[in-house]
Amino acid sequence: MTRWFAGQDLPWSADRLAEKHPFVVWAWGLLSLDFTGIAFGALFFCWSLTPSLLPRDWLFQGLIGGITAAIGYAFGCALGWAAHRYWLSKLSWWPPPVRMQMVAKIAIPVVSIAAALVMLVYSANWQRELAALMGAEGTTTTGYLRTLLLSMVVAALLISLWRVLRDLVRLIARYLNTWLRIPRSAAAPIGFVVVAFLGYTLVTDVLFNGVYSFVNSAFSLQNDETREGVVEPIRPERSGSPESYAPWETLGYEGRDFVYRGLHANELTEYNGAPAKEPIRVYAGLGTADDTDARLDVIIRELERTGAFGRKALVVIPTTGTGWVNPTAANAVELMFNGDTALVASQYSYLPSWISFLADREKAADAGRALVHRVYERWLQEPEATRPKLLVYGESLGTQAGEGAFDGIADIREMVDGVLWVGPPNANRLWSTLVDRRDPGSPEVEPEYSDGLVVRFADNAAGIAGQPGPWLYPRVLYIQHPSDPVVWWSPDLIFNRPDWLSEPPGYDRLPSMRWFPFVTFWQVAADLGNAAGVPDGHGHNYGTTVLDGWVAIAAPDGWTSADTERVRAVLDEIADTQGPEK
Repeated sequence: MTRWFAGQDLPWSADRLAEKHPFVVWAWGLLSLDFTGIAFGALFFCWSLTPSLLPRDWLFQGLIGGITAAIGYAFGCALGWAAHRYWLSKLSWWPPPVRMQMVAKIAIPVVSIAAALVMLVYSANWQRELAALMGAEGTTTTGYLRTLLLSMVVAALLISLWRVLRDLVRLIARYLNTWLRIPRSAAAPIGFVVVAFLGYTLVTDVLFNGVYSFVNSAFSLQNDETREGVVEPIRPERSGSPESYAPWETLGYEGRDFVYRGLHANELTEYNGAPAKEPIRVYAGLGTADDTDARLDVIIRELERTGAFGRKALVVIPTTGTGWVNPTAANAVELMFNGDTALVASQYSYLPSWISFLADREKAADAGRALVHRVYERWLQEPEATRPKLLVYGESLGTQAGEGAFDGIADIREMVDGVLWVGPPNANRLWSTLVDRRDPGSPEVEPEYSDGLVVRFADNAAGIAGQPGPWLYPRVLYIQHPSDPVVWWSPDLIFNRPDWLSEPPGYDRLPSMRWFPFVTFWQVAADLGNAAGVPDGHGHNYGTTVLDGWVAIAAPDGWTSADTERVRAVLDEIADTQGPEK
């Protein structure tokens, strides 16, 4: 392997400099580059510039480009080492003449940078094409060129970090050999194990737990705040009201927002042209009681106090990490039933969904199971002829919490009257099982399970309404966009090409997206950071498609497509006046 800026290429005496300034020589060595590594690093960087699910700005692309370039560099170094050890060193003409080595030292970096610049121009065009597909603003080619500089910095930092760890292994091995007389062949593996153990301990016990505690504390402080304009409700149908068993100050940031907002009976009457009931919204925050069982006791008392079991529909909503409930989904079902509804939700964490997904995944499933089962057990006590429809709704991590309540489809059919799950994470147990067992010939991006007899998947309103064949009640519906990284991100992307990238693309994914080992994983991981930053109908923004989902699984008697469009117009009006609530 040939190194760029290696110590022997220095214009001064390397031995003399190493003797007087060993740290300078060591630090300079961190900057030396392997030429095979450069070539593969450039290749991986160019792969990272290909389109993924969502438009990326130069900052996101720079980070992903740097990470993938560092991975490519490591792969190239390993490949070059293996080739030299097991093949090239046995050739009579190796190493090549000095002149050829010098040409390679110049050509490889120049060609790599030139290829990267050309790919950046293509990448900017792809990003504009993807942005136009989603109705978003595209990037400029000149602005996108900043990606290269940022990627070089990120890659250099990662390569240097790896070399520091490598040198630490060597240092430990040297001391083990000198002090304890451990043979070099054994000292090196022991040094690696020591560094790996220390690194794992540092990351998990110090950094992870420390960051987790800090983030949890920070978001718990936000949980004590209240969104501007949100005040304590006065209507008894809401938790947090003066009559409520769940005090206003205990509901948390998202809980207070949930019970305050929404349409009231007079507004529903105006929009629907018929006398409406005041919608019931029940909520328990982490501060409402000391533990889950106590919070659920409050939930049941609130449902009984408000008369929730006498409504037409009782909707159980396992929440996302912070306790957020999609206001569009809540407004849609209340409009559809003209206020004759009761919505119930409970907070289980202070943390946003993406952190809860990494740190509290089992906690989400346990919380969803506890909430659904407790409400179900109380619901069963009502006369079968008069009790409300029992529906379950979940979005994003809330779908994982909701799935935790059921062992399978048979369990769902026995317990509830309909399920609507939107934007399910790829790691969802039930979702992944259904997708893996989909009917032969149906695509992963819009699978069909058992001829759609009970469970269906759709990517937009037309897909919900347009599926043929009988659909039995109770119905289960998953809504998932082809461009939603929450749905399609998985660690499996590191080594395996998923079916959805082998199939014809969905309506909002570019056909030029390709799978590359390691690279696609990081591309889709970066898309997670912008999942909600695209217009409705794309990414993780489902807009009023949730209304079509409600209509599909639980439409009131006599409901028509004209009713759906009337309610959609109201939801659009609310969104225009109140703005998005995320």
